[in-house]
Amino acid sequence: MKIKTVGIIVKDKSEAVATTLRTLHDFLVSKSCKILLDPNAEGLLSKDIPVLDRETLGNQSDLAIVIGGDGTFLSAVRALVDCNVPILGINLGRLGFLVDIYPDEMLQTMEQILGGDYVEESRFLLSAQVIRDKKVLTEAHAFNDVVIHIRDVARMIEFKTYINDQYVNYQRADGIVISTPTGSTAYALSGGGPLLHATLDAIVLVPICPHTLSNRPLVVNANSEIDIVIGENRQSTAQVTFDGQNGYDVMPGDTIRIWRKATAVQLIHPAHYDYYHILRAKLRWSEQL
Repeated sequence: MKIKTVGIIVKDKSEAVATTLRTLHDFLVSKSCKILLDPNAEGLLSKDIPVLDRETLGNQSDLAIVIGGDGTFLSAVRALVDCNVPILGINLGRLGFLVDIYPDEMLQTMEQILGGDYVEESRFLLSAQVIRDKKVLTEAHAFNDVVIHIRDVARMIEFKTYINDQYVNYQRADGIVISTPTGSTAYALSGGGPLLHATLDAIVLVPICPHTLSNRPLVVNANSEIDIVIGENRQSTAQVTFDGQNGYDVMPGDTIRIWRKATAVQLIHPAHYDYYHILRAKLRWSEQL
């Protein structure tokens, strides 16, 4: 991959972001790379650098770099997934499962990447629709998870689950997480779900605080189409959220349909990238109790 144009997406205009951006800018300029910025970075660098919406930025870039935390990265992936541009993350957040380059190693890593020394990895997203009376009310994508949950009170919701049109079960719970392997280290993990290796072709369904304690996470093939049908009984308003960032209220009788998005995203990692090292570091597996 020849990298001539680099699009940069940032979390905000904080001093930490601005400092990292200026350092990255100077390095890329020294390598004769053209730079594009998303609107969040407007005003942080020279006015001569183009500021573009994320889709246009993705379509015109050979590489997209995200400066921020996992939340910024999730938002960027959803915006860029159809642009066929590989994405790299620089970690200015806290946990950082997705953004795996730290500022103090950024320039050395970028030198290697521009020289072609890196790991490229393909990961899939979920697509989801909210359907009411056979009409699609909204459609969205998620890199981590689609979550159906009670919106604002501590009560259970009731729902049926179907996989490939086959009835699975009827549940009463606080909700359910439908997660990609990428998202298995996020909400699904805190709900008791399994860790899925990021490259698996699988989707995990994790009930949130189920009323029946025998309900357990279910892992299915990533080609499955999943329908969650909200129960018709009188109950509190539920909501479906996508990566915990965008939400939509759902009503009794609504169907939330979820499937693997046809277009995958390409992630760029440093040459020394090790998925299990990330698990050890982020989940503190190596610490002595």
